[in-house]
Amino acid sequence: MRTSHTSVVAGVIFAIVATLGWALNFIAPYVTGAYSVYDLMSVRFLMAGGVGVAGVILCRAQLRALSRGQCLLAAVLGAWGCLGYGVCIAAGVIFGGPVLTPTFVGMVPVLLALIGNAGHKTLRWRLLVMPLGCITLGLLLTNISSLHQVSLSRQSWLAGLFFSLGAVALWLGFSVINQKQLAHLPANVTSLWTALMLTGAGAAALFILPWTYATGLLRLPTLGAGWSQAWALYAWSLVIAVMSTVVGAWAWNAATRRLPMVLSGQLIALESLFATLLGLWFHQRWPTPMETAGLAAVLVGVVMSVRIILADATFPGSATDQ
Repeated sequence: MRTSHTSVVAGVIFAIVATLGWALNFIAPYVTGAYSVYDLMSVRFLMAGGVGVAGVILCRAQLRALSRGQCLLAAVLGAWGCLGYGVCIAAGVIFGGPVLTPTFVGMVPVLLALIGNAGHKTLRWRLLVMPLGCITLGLLLTNISSLHQVSLSRQSWLAGLFFSLGAVALWLGFSVINQKQLAHLPANVTSLWTALMLTGAGAAALFILPWTYATGLLRLPTLGAGWSQAWALYAWSLVIAVMSTVVGAWAWNAATRRLPMVLSGQLIALESLFATLLGLWFHQRWPTPMETAGLAAVLVGVVMSVRIILADATFPGSATDQ
């Protein structure tokens, strides 16, 4: 049975909202001011956890539709895909600079599209060549122009590489498991599932808070946690928590219900596009011609993917390779 175009278009819109929110993960190291990224991460995920708890209370009537194991899995996925991924992104940018981590994370959409189509043959493989080729080329062009930057120390580069690979592994695992779980859940529990994820991320942040405090990673206790001193930190934490964690998680779950992984995976490429544009804004410069070409190639690849899905895909996948 062919899924309606309206459902696919709605899924694409939700995916765009989610990736725009997730792009804010990449600006975390730039907006901490005198405080540390650990301060921002702690405040951000505690705020998100509070929203999650409120959401669980509001959606408690749907709890009977989930088993205890499913509730626990949603919470673990939240700690894994929200807190774990966010920490890896921030650490990767800190140690590896503004290029290394986005480059690696930018390959996630290609890998997810291949994994999705291998598991559920939604599209003919030959139809994926052009959009995936455009996305891959765009990601390479976007990042290759900054190879002239001053080299990082070996230790810092290795640390950045480690966290970048960690971000890719966490996001691939999260996407595959989350999509499989949502496929077997009633549609009316999507909001509850998102709230449970946020609660899990907040609980994980609360659990590691004593360790970050004991190791001196937090600067709030020394610089002051009052509104007059830390209002900017709280404001950015709230913006990133709402857009990247709350809205991003909800919109992605909504998109996941409407799109096959072969398309949703490619739409994640928009995260790198939005992250690059935000990074350029914080660096107060225009993109170079090569970066512009790369961004355009990513956008063309995503548009091609959407057009192909609308014209050719059947859900569940039944296309034959030609």
